[in-house]
Amino acid sequence: MRRRGQEFRRPVRRRLSNVFWFTCCGLLMLVFIVLLTRDPNSSSRSVLSKKSYRQDRILEGLNITDEMLSADSVTRKLSDQIALAKAYVVIAKESNNLQFAWELSAQIRNSQVLLSNAAFRRIPLTKSESEVAVRDMALLLYQAQQLHYDSATMIMRMKAKIQGLEEQKNSVSEKSSKYGQIAAEEVPKSLYCLGVRLTTEWFRNSNIQKKLAEKRQLAMTLRDNSLYHFCVFSDNILATSVVVNSTALNSKNPDKVVFHLVTDEVNYAAMKAWFSMNSFRGVTVDVQKIEEFTWLNASYVPVLKQLQDSETRSYYFSGNNDGGKTPIKFRNPKYLSMLNHLRFYIPEVFSSLNKIVFLDDDVVVQKDLSPLFTIDLKGNVNGAVETCMETFHRYHKYLNYSHPLIRSHFDPDACGWAFGMNVFDLVQWRQKNVTGIYHYWQEKNVDRTLWKLGTLPPGLLTFYGLTEPLAPTWHVLGLGYTNVDSQQIENGAVLHFNGNSKPWLKIGMEKYKPLWDKYIGYDHPLLQQCNVH
Repeated sequence: MRRRGQEFRRPVRRRLSNVFWFTCCGLLMLVFIVLLTRDPNSSSRSVLSKKSYRQDRILEGLNITDEMLSADSVTRKLSDQIALAKAYVVIAKESNNLQFAWELSAQIRNSQVLLSNAAFRRIPLTKSESEVAVRDMALLLYQAQQLHYDSATMIMRMKAKIQGLEEQKNSVSEKSSKYGQIAAEEVPKSLYCLGVRLTTEWFRNSNIQKKLAEKRQLAMTLRDNSLYHFCVFSDNILATSVVVNSTALNSKNPDKVVFHLVTDEVNYAAMKAWFSMNSFRGVTVDVQKIEEFTWLNASYVPVLKQLQDSETRSYYFSGNNDGGKTPIKFRNPKYLSMLNHLRFYIPEVFSSLNKIVFLDDDVVVQKDLSPLFTIDLKGNVNGAVETCMETFHRYHKYLNYSHPLIRSHFDPDACGWAFGMNVFDLVQWRQKNVTGIYHYWQEKNVDRTLWKLGTLPPGLLTFYGLTEPLAPTWHVLGLGYTNVDSQQIENGAVLHFNGNSKPWLKIGMEKYKPLWDKYIGYDHPLLQQCNVH
């Protein structure tokens, strides 16, 4: 028998190898199937849960329903149409296409009614319910596009409208500021009437003059440094009366209070008549007129010297030399009034006094002020409440720091303070020649490059390094232009109606007027005759 060759055994070995590889492939397929059947979300369950939580919170905050999140949401489509239609209504009105604007508005109302009814019954809108509304609105929106109410046109028109409104706002703000300033400067007819009637009464009634002559016998009282001396410089009779009356009513020792009033020639007789006719709990009141101070002349006082300059007069009284660039408040002639600048000459006006409290005529006193006279000013001249709680009340707000003279002498972040209730040590004032410091800075500002407005900027320069801060409760400001915290008002010793909205004007802030009114006796015959209310 013939022996088989060796090559006949190879197929057996090849068959065993195929079985092995088929087995391996099967195992791999099983592993692959197991992997496929595993939960694909298990590895990211925590992340998805966080996303789901955030989405739930968003849905809750926006009040979005499941229906609105669907791809074919009728509610969302209507809401989008309404928002777009509202914008087209504005543009249509601007284009004077009032009929089309009316049609859009009517369709908007129809769509809103549908949405409202659906929300009320808590059942989402269906396509059949909203088919007519969506179609009609779509037609109107298409017409709007044909009328060139496209997005680009709308944006351009809206920009033009915004620019026009901004110009109107600026114009109205400027006029409001101007008219407000004029209103603040004008004397109400009732106060003018009071001044005229009091002047007539002074010259007609000899008994009033006799009362004043009797009061003059107390001349020693006016120089007694053991008493509490106050000064007010004003041409407003009623406002000055409120200052005196409120101080007297809230003083523990009114018989020790002395008021030194300085007014002008026009109001001198009326002021004397008023304070002779009325009693203020025994408070001593002395009235002087500024024209009696012969030393107030142009050779001594820089402000009066500057008034002789034609350019200065033109700047303050005509306002035509800079094209109207300077705001009206910077041109107020009252800032050149010597009654306003007399505060820098107090030691000369009251040469025998050592300490005095200066009060503006737009303040109300509601606490006893006698403790002010025992406050230690620590060698300083001026005791005042600082106003630097906000950055705009620091020195850089009031002075021109581009000028080298200002920049080299004064810290721009130094605290500002307020005129209106100030304690002045007149002994230190005279020793340190504070009035001379004031003269120096006034002469340097002849061209108005150091500051522009009022007596506070020169006061900040004059009393720089010579001011002792007082507790904020002594002097509360802002009742004539802003809202003031009620707790501050309640705790305040002196309330200051600084700003244009004075309490005796119609533009005064109504909520603060009662604080001032309660110190006026409106039942006085002269006040009733002049309709002062």
